[in-house]
Amino acid sequence: MESLLAVTRALSDENRVRALLALGDQEICVCQLIALLQLAPSTVSKHMSVLKQAGLVAGQKKGRWMYYRLPGKAASPMVRRALSWVRQAVSEDPRIRVDLKRMERILATNRETLCERQSIGRKQGAVVGPLSQR
Repeated sequence: MESLLAVTRALSDENRVRALLALGDQEICVCQLIALLQLAPSTVSKHMSVLKQAGLVAGQKKGRWMYYRLPGKAASPMVRRALSWVRQAVSEDPRIRVDLKRMERILATNRETLCERQSIGRKQGAVVGPLSQR
């Protein structure tokens, strides 16, 4: 029962669902998720922590950055069904379509450059959404 409640709580936030769907079949750096969601790094990290605790994502620290991916075969059957349901339920949502197009541009951007710009932006007190208007 507790794992079901953790999954439903994790899926109860629009930004967490957007982040989850942005992962697709690849591993994504938190800086890329920050660029997509245009939220403060601490907020994105908190959202990803909730998803990770629910088993909906797996995370790995590489150097200074966290990388996230879907759990794949390591996921419980309940998590696999929940992920499938979420993908199907919002596949036609206009916001998700926009996110997927933006994510393509973000993934085409040099990751190190993107992460470094965000690091500089944080030092200056700004959230950097480098591809939001392109």
